[in-house]
Parts: sequence; structure tokens; C-alpha cells
Amino acid sequence: MVEILSPTELERARHTGALVADILQALKARSAPGTNLLDVDRWTQTMIADAGALSCYVDYAPPFGRGPFGHYICTAVNDAVLHGMPHDYTLADGDLLTLDLAVTKDGIAADSAISFLVGESDRPGSTAMIRATERALDAGIAAAVPGARIGDISYAIGSVLRAEGYPVNTQFGGHGIGSTMHQDPHVPNSGRPGRGYRLRPGLLLALEPWIMEDTAELVTDADGWTLRSATGCRTAHSEHTIAITEDGAEILTLPAALRRQ
Repeated sequence: MVEILSPTELERARHTGALVADILQALKARSAPGTNLLDVDRWTQTMIADAGALSCYVDYAPPFGRGPFGHYICTAVNDAVLHGMPHDYTLADGDLLTLDLAVTKDGIAADSAISFLVGESDRPGSTAMIRATERALDAGIAAAVPGARIGDISYAIGSVLRAEGYPVNTQFGGHGIGSTMHQDPHVPNSGRPGRGYRLRPGLLLALEPWIMEDTAELVTDADGWTLRSATGCRTAHSEHTIAITEDGAEILTLPAALRRQ
């Protein structure tokens, strides 16, 4: 199903997107060496409830995974990249953490992900990988204009990632979003321009470039959810929910500091 939002629904989507962004930034600020992933999940649960919103993850049970997911946020560390299930793990200085969050408020969902380094230490290549996903996301958003096609977004994202030397997996990618978290159209992180669904105002998309440092192959943890790089290399993931408007793409999940600019 491809859903086109009305102006009233789009206004509600703006509020949901801002909530997702604010929760992610609050969690980033609290994620330090010594933080347990289960605490991150509990903090997320509290913030969602305090906002009068609903988790998109707790009861999520798609054909993949071993559902329902049962947690409020995806927490992926180092070689984990997607659907990271919170578990009893204490973050260490230099860990590369990805937080992926989707909530519904007033009937509209928003979805966003951020990757960042925990503490003060860096590992060669980690920051570059994170920046590559952010640049690819920027390129995808720039391509998301009325009349363009999904393939134009996919091509823009994949071109940036490949130019920086990263393999691209197209098994999981971006997606439509609206009254539910996952909708058509699928937005692969590589594709051919001029192909696929034509964009029109009112369409919401969650664009999410993600990469693994030296492979495009995934393996699944025993939990049935957490996806890791097959080689054990580090990974990164950036995601925004955007709305197609008459003037181009509006980013709905910007942090508060950027929303004020």
C-alpha cells in the first residue's frame, strides 16, 4: 500500500517526527561508557509513554525476525547494523552505536536512526563510515522531488556509498511510512534512475543508507533479529523520515537545534 497524507495528517507527521528526533538525541546524550543497552530500552519506553505515543517495535512481527520484537528501540553495536535487539551489554569507550527508533503519535508514524561513537576513543574508519551514510542520506533527500522516481533516490544513495568504497546491500532499505511504520514503496540503497514509483506531494518516505565496512553479506544472531556483518567489520546507519512536498523533500526527523535554523 502506498499512502498519501492530507495536509492535516502531514502536520501530525511533523509532530511525530520531532518527537522521534528528540528522543534519539536524548538517548545519545545519555549513552556513555558503562551504559547498559537494557537501560537505553527502558529510557525509550518511558519517553514514548510520557509523550502519549506508541512504540512501532514492541509488537512488530514481520515475516523475517523471530517476532514479536518485544523492545522499544533497536540498539546495534559495532558489527551489528540492523534490528539490533537490546540485551545485557554494557557500552565501552569507542563502541560504534546505532539507535533506530520508530513511534506512532496521533495515528502517524515516524522513523529515524543515528550512528555515533560512545565516549572519547575512535577506531580508524568508524567516523568516515558514519559520515558516508550521512552524505548518502543527504543525496537521497536531495533527489526526492515531486515527479522523480524511487530509482532516482536509490541511485543517489548508492552512488555516494560506492564512490567512498563501500559494498551496498539492497536486501533491506528505506520504505514508505504513514499510518503504519512499513509501507510501499521499498527504497533500495542502490538502483537505476528513472525507474519505480513516481513521487508526489503527501508521500512520506523513511530513507536509510546503511553500510558495512568490507562486506555486503549479513548474518543473523540467535535472537532471530539482530543483523551483523558477516566478517565482523564495523557498520553504520543513518535514517530520516521525509515528506514529499510541492517544493521538494521536508525532513521531519531533524534534531531540535536544526529545526530552529
